Amino acid sequence: MDLSYLLTPLLAWLVAGSLKFLINSWRAGKPAFGLIGYGGMPSNHSAIVSSMAALVAFKHGIDHPAFGVALTLAFIVVLDASSLRRQVGKHAQAINRLQQQAPAATTTALRERMGHSLAEILGGVVCGIVLAWAVHAWLPLYD
Repeated sequence: MDLSYLLTPLLAWLVAGSLKFLINSWRAGKPAFGLIGYGGMPSNHSAIVSSMAALVAFKHGIDHPAFGVALTLAFIVVLDASSLRRQVGKHAQAINRLQQQAPAATTTALRERMGHSLAEILGGVVCGIVLAWAVHAWLPLYD
């Protein structure tokens, strides 16, 4: 039974999330539990989808139809992380400013850190590819 297709994205999520926590904690100078979530270096979403696309490429080649599907999904996720979610974060900033100006602002502030910068996305992609390579190299190949 080949568990690499299950193990690879799980490891990508775990490693990218751990790296993000460590990087955010280092930057904040304290454990950054409040910064867990969307945004930050590296992008978990980019790591997960790129790990799967890379694993398919390593196992079956880039001419395999599954690689095309995985790559398409990866592009959609990366575009979402870099554009749509960043815009949502900008809208949250504007709404939070408006709420602060309201006379009786009692609502909870919206989360402003939503999307990813290009560097954060590239960090996730590199993380995903490296993990896919490691899983492919270290687990026996079952075909």
